[in-house]
Amino acid sequence: MSTENEGASVPSAAEPRPESPTSPPADAPAPAEERTAQLPPVALEKEAPAPAASSAPAEPAASTVDPAAGPEYGQQTPPTTPPITPPAEAATAQFPAGPPQPAYNATNATGVPMPGTPDAGQWYGGAAAPPPYGGAAAPWGAPTPPPRRGRSGGLVAAVLAAALVAGGVGGGVGYWAAKGGDDSSTTVSSSGDPKIESRTPGSVADIASKALPSVVTIEAQSSNGEGGTGTGFVYDTQGHILTNNHVVASAADSGKLSVTFSDGKNYDAEVLGRAQGYDVAVIKLKNPSGAKLTPLPLGDSDKAAVGDATVAIGAPFGLSGTVTTGIVSAKKRPVASSDGGSGGQASYMSALQTDASINPGNSGGPLLNAQGAVIGINSAIQSAGNGGGGFGGGQGQSGSIGLGFAIPINQAKNVAQQLMKDHTPIYPVISATVNMKDNVNGARIASGGGDGGSQSVTPGGPADKAGLKPGDVITKLDDTTIDSGPTLISEIWTHKPGDKVTVTYVRDGKQATTEITLGERRGDKVG
Repeated sequence: MSTENEGASVPSAAEPRPESPTSPPADAPAPAEERTAQLPPVALEKEAPAPAASSAPAEPAASTVDPAAGPEYGQQTPPTTPPITPPAEAATAQFPAGPPQPAYNATNATGVPMPGTPDAGQWYGGAAAPPPYGGAAAPWGAPTPPPRRGRSGGLVAAVLAAALVAGGVGGGVGYWAAKGGDDSSTTVSSSGDPKIESRTPGSVADIASKALPSVVTIEAQSSNGEGGTGTGFVYDTQGHILTNNHVVASAADSGKLSVTFSDGKNYDAEVLGRAQGYDVAVIKLKNPSGAKLTPLPLGDSDKAAVGDATVAIGAPFGLSGTVTTGIVSAKKRPVASSDGGSGGQASYMSALQTDASINPGNSGGPLLNAQGAVIGINSAIQSAGNGGGGFGGGQGQSGSIGLGFAIPINQAKNVAQQLMKDHTPIYPVISATVNMKDNVNGARIASGGGDGGSQSVTPGGPADKAGLKPGDVITKLDDTTIDSGPTLISEIWTHKPGDKVTVTYVRDGKQATTEITLGERRGDKVG
């Protein structure tokens, strides 16, 4: 573990018109296909294929036009009301009058014409025949209104009208798009989204805009010139900044510490107090005059739920003011972390896990909830490959793989208040040494002596008073399952000295419970 951290039915073509054996052939016009027009901003749809062109009727070879009979070729004539034509007729133009043709006055049951006595009105083009549509003298090619249709013709007309309307709408949109800008451009500008432009309260942009002025980049340098970059945030109006211990540890003894705000202003700072075991530190601006000290609101990390939105802000790899987002991936994740530069000593936390992108330099920065309140201090990441590299320690470290860990703010706040009070960390303890690498389902109290020859269970200490003995395996602390030594320490450190906890343990294969009142230890162990 490293420290830091988506048909229009085309009507069938009109039935073909029965042709007279002597009538000139005329192709019926192909039916218009129905189209739909899509309006922006939906994606463009594939345009329907254009209707096939109709063949023009062949002009009669011996056709002539009598100038005295009507207007010349191509001129308009006032339309006249035509006689009713059979519904099945689908002709689009009338041929001019021609020589008399053989008459037919009846058909048999199959519709085959039967020759008979000429009958006035049955001569095609005859004197008694109805005049061509548009007037007896309408010349060939003169535009005429369409003939009346039956139901089939009405359907085609309706489809044509719909296609024209749809085409008109699409054409209108296209015209507007082309004319929306200047004559040299066909681009269309977005009208904008009022919700986006107003930065809706609770949006990431809204949270970031409010929090960024209170997040600082910290540069720490030791007396020999070594150091690194981390992050912190304004804790109060007196100039206190909350961050990780491993961010400022190199400058704690005769080193140099500086803080840069989002407006670019830089201030010298000093370490006020730090707790290596918690990986929490408090620094203070030496001269906060002129600094915009707006404390970030603190949330309740105990009320955070898996799946809640998170926003992380920091300076990964020195890139100040970087904002990333994610969710709470897990709670009470036991983490033992080390940056490799503290004599091998580890920090322990019952962490909030997040998939927000956290990288070296994010250390000490705030993990915010959807209301913009701090729920944790970004402190560690799990790296791929060798298991991790520290935020700020060593070379060739891996970046974020979506496994970041933050110290819950409820715990960090308690530590910060203690550090500001007397500059010394205080840890709750049970006064028993547990094995940190045992492959058992719990935390085993060491059978031998503790560090420096001390006993594994301190006589008169909390564990001793509760009846715990060397070799006992602690499996639960209150309602939290304990699976290892680091998990036990991480869970104990979420409490305060004097708190009472219920411990479940196994001795000689039998399970038992006892209550322990937590003691305290002041300061960090050295060596």
